[in-house]
Amino acid sequence: SNSNQTEQCLGTDSLLQPFWDNMRINYRDYLRSPLFPVILTVSSYFVFCLPFLACDIMGDRWAWVQQFKIQPGRRPTASMMMHCAGVTLYNHVFLVLPASVAQWAWRPPVDLPEHAPSLLELIAGVMGNLLLFDFQYFIWHLLHHRIRWLYVTFHAIHHKYSAPFALATQCLGGWELVTVGFWTTLNPVILRCHLLTTWTFMVLHVYVSIEDHCGYDFPWSTSRLIPFGIYGGPSKHDVHHQKPNTNFAPHFSHWDKILGTHADFSFCTAMK
Repeated sequence: SNSNQTEQCLGTDSLLQPFWDNMRINYRDYLRSPLFPVILTVSSYFVFCLPFLACDIMGDRWAWVQQFKIQPGRRPTASMMMHCAGVTLYNHVFLVLPASVAQWAWRPPVDLPEHAPSLLELIAGVMGNLLLFDFQYFIWHLLHHRIRWLYVTFHAIHHKYSAPFALATQCLGGWELVTVGFWTTLNPVILRCHLLTTWTFMVLHVYVSIEDHCGYDFPWSTSRLIPFGIYGGPSKHDVHHQKPNTNFAPHFSHWDKILGTHADFSFCTAMK
């Protein structure tokens, strides 16, 4: 048909199709398992943490890296890293793993659609998911800071460190990890995303969450690549850990600006 020919000419149909076909045909059983998204997000979490962890461990031996450290005088110690790794491991073994196994037992394997999403659909889907999560977490986060019981019971563990580092990203109470995981899983369903779009969003979401907590503001940080201060990034989230009543949004900065909870990094440097 004409519409198909137009799609192929524009390349919307063809760019991701060969990749999707290869994945669908060669790795079908793995991709269809309800455990696949869990394995994908958990493994990408540890892989993305590694380079930042190396920067923390090498310290002054990598002087060129340290110029990008947001709080140069405050480096994570071995015991801090071990504590965060322990909390993360505990949550994964006692919460994520049982939830995944239950899901694996209850849910039938998913059907893999024949057609890949167009590149435009994938980008729009990922952006939609990030914006929706940003709104949900902003409200959730604000409430957990404003309502003392919620803060003490659930969120305080994440504020144990006022100079965040990569491994502190998932230094969370179980309730927080479950709610974040719930939205990350549910949002692509609400937005009716293709599986490839869903998995791309999940991996990108893991990366930007780690980047927010990494403690370094590199020239290639997402916030520097996206213009006009639309995106928060590591410096803004660092301010939240130093001044916890500001910068509640996990990714973008519009909700904090609208509701007057936005603070720039210059605020904290002025305090010193």
